[in-house]
Amino acid sequence: MEAFLSLLGKVTSIFKRRPAPARSATVGARQAQPTSVPAFLESRRDRSEGVLPRFQTMASDQPYAGGGDKMASFRSRLRQAFTPSHPVADGRMFSGRQALLRTIIGAIENQRLHVVLYGERGIGKTSLLHMLRSAAGDARYLVVYTSCGALSSFDEIFRGAAADIPLLYHSGFAPNESEAERGSSLLDLLPTTQISPRVFGDLCAKLTGTRVLIILDEFDQCESAAFRRDIAELIKTLSDRLGRVQLVLSGVAGDLSDLVEHIPSIRRNIFAQHVEKMSDAEIASIVANGERETTMTFEPTATAFVVAASRGSPYLANLICHHAGHTALNQQRTTVKPADVAHAVEQAVDEFASRVSKPLVARVARIMEGNGSAIAAAARAALAADGTFTLQELVTEQDLDAKRAQQVIQLLVAEGLLREIQNDDTANYRFLDDGLPAFIWMSWARDGLEAIPTAPPSVRKTTSTGASA
Repeated sequence: MEAFLSLLGKVTSIFKRRPAPARSATVGARQAQPTSVPAFLESRRDRSEGVLPRFQTMASDQPYAGGGDKMASFRSRLRQAFTPSHPVADGRMFSGRQALLRTIIGAIENQRLHVVLYGERGIGKTSLLHMLRSAAGDARYLVVYTSCGALSSFDEIFRGAAADIPLLYHSGFAPNESEAERGSSLLDLLPTTQISPRVFGDLCAKLTGTRVLIILDEFDQCESAAFRRDIAELIKTLSDRLGRVQLVLSGVAGDLSDLVEHIPSIRRNIFAQHVEKMSDAEIASIVANGERETTMTFEPTATAFVVAASRGSPYLANLICHHAGHTALNQQRTTVKPADVAHAVEQAVDEFASRVSKPLVARVARIMEGNGSAIAAAARAALAADGTFTLQELVTEQDLDAKRAQQVIQLLVAEGLLREIQNDDTANYRFLDDGLPAFIWMSWARDGLEAIPTAPPSVRKTTSTGASA
């Protein structure tokens, strides 16, 4: 591990101290390569040769019989190991959050607290919830999992939860009574009129013989202030009545008060956890888990590149590893090289560019000229601070002097890419579009990796011996 950390430090320094790339810093846009054959003739030639794109596996996840792809089994395992488009559901692939999961379980089991998880998008909250759901299920908890939407209402959400709680756990009904035997649920005891937190809380207070965990993911998506107030009231009611039902809320927020209203009344009833970015070692464990599951190998420098480019984001790490693995397999290799990671970052930049409005992409491309390293530092600060950062963080954590940091903030604000948020007499800054920090940072990382498609001499020494140079 010491050798890897030494290697990682050298790779990271490439991004922090390298000069602006010699080529024009056009973000997300590269000049088209000249071709000798017109595109429409190339298309006709492909058809005449029968080379049409097709899926590489059947809907059953089995490879085509006689498909001729020698790497088909590796591709299948790679898709299961690195899943940037959806959360981790397999405990074998869960990396780096074991201590946090243990803490959350302790708060639920030992203190009987309700849990609130908050943090930036893509930081791994939903994966954490899936692992919590699995652990609670193993302990015979009844688990109700719901993703909130903009129009979610208290009545809708908790009628659905009541339908998942069998009536046989209600203290007023014996297991052998007809209602319990025919599979009735708490929903059958609710009035037809709109239910209130008090009504649902009183019903939950009569549960016995089990415990219930109601998980509300993407809680921030709900736009109704009344819904948030009802949740706070329900937490208070369940706690006061010693109910055997606990809530777990999760959402994107800078702090607890952004997610849950009326905090003072329920502060002693909740365990609040800010889900922060992963450490370098935790990101490296994502790569190691993928190596184990795919039986592929990432060269040490390739792993260091993944860690340096991911900036603590499990989403970015999975995305880069996914693309890098397929790049290697396309070249009939099961060893992922630094050049594969560079290509993966290039693909990631294209994906991010498609998610940001074209005017913003053009604006970023224009101001990156001559300001690339400073703007990348601002993007790094936003990623490191879960979206919102201060001038001081830009100075102390991103190696910018105060004058340059102030200049880049003023430039980004003037260009409408950054907005100021006043918080406790401290100026905080946040990019206008949540996708901009990752887009800018990955664009800058792409240029750095293109400049060093293989390990630099001072780093390459560590790849053969495993010792730091």
